[in-house]
Amino acid sequence: MCKNTNTESYNITRRSAREQAFILLFEMSFSDDEFSLEQIKENAMDSRDVEFCDYAVKVAQGVDKNKDEIDEIISSHLKKGWKISRISKVSLAVLRLAIYEMKYEKDLPFAVSINEAVELSKEFSIDESGFVNGILGAVSRDLENN
Repeated sequence: MCKNTNTESYNITRRSAREQAFILLFEMSFSDDEFSLEQIKENAMDSRDVEFCDYAVKVAQGVDKNKDEIDEIISSHLKKGWKISRISKVSLAVLRLAIYEMKYEKDLPFAVSINEAVELSKEFSIDESGFVNGILGAVSRDLENN
């Protein structure tokens, strides 16, 4: 369960927490660094009465802090001639989330992060799940070998 220290009765599953993190990351992709994560979170809470659990915020902060490194990992696994700017915002948010978990959340098996990313991709995109799965499979092999 994912808890929020601000509200004692707020418990959600890790899957729901990932979805919350995805939403934050997706919204961040439109801000072009104009708004901070905190501002995006507050806007979502104010306009949609959304409350984000601690895990979702932690992951979004971690991705934001390590975005250059995470994007370099993604770029290194793209087909020749492809640039990260060619990836849809949905797939990019999903990839960043999963790679952050795989690289920095040591208590999670890679397969869980990959499976959850594929499910998020199926739910929020026009089926780019094969692309997401392929990139994350290659990333997981690299991380396991290092």
